[in-house]
Amino acid sequence: MVISVKELFARVGEKKSVEFQIPEEKLSELRGYHFATGISVSGLLENRAGILTFSYHAAFTLAIECDRCLKPFERAYDYDFSHTIVQSLNTDNDEYIVAADATIDADEIAITDLLLRLPTKLLCKDDCKGLCMSCGCDLNESDCDCQDLNQ
Repeated sequence: MVISVKELFARVGEKKSVEFQIPEEKLSELRGYHFATGISVSGLLENRAGILTFSYHAAFTLAIECDRCLKPFERAYDYDFSHTIVQSLNTDNDEYIVAADATIDADEIAITDLLLRLPTKLLCKDDCKGLCMSCGCDLNESDCDCQDLNQ
């Protein structure tokens, strides 16, 4: 969703609520993650002293495989983010989002934030034992004799 921020930059104290969905179809091109739902985003753009603050909440569900036992599972996530948006910068600074043409791509901002925040190892449960490296037995469901033979 592209949001015009031209009017917000014009008036100090101006606020604009935003609420939108990033559909699953747009998320299907992201490798390594399968979104079971779209991303629901709700937030506020606010002009504070000539710069904008974009604060928002994102909620979604991932349908994924456990990195240890390979079982499929779904997990809901919700995160809060905040960014400072400026019209221009004299130097490179990753702390600010530049709205050079008085627009921001809120979809791109939210997707980037989520990909940076998601854990790199996704487990079905914190104490997942995984699979036996010898026979492939799911150690969460049963013990195997391979561990006794390797000792």
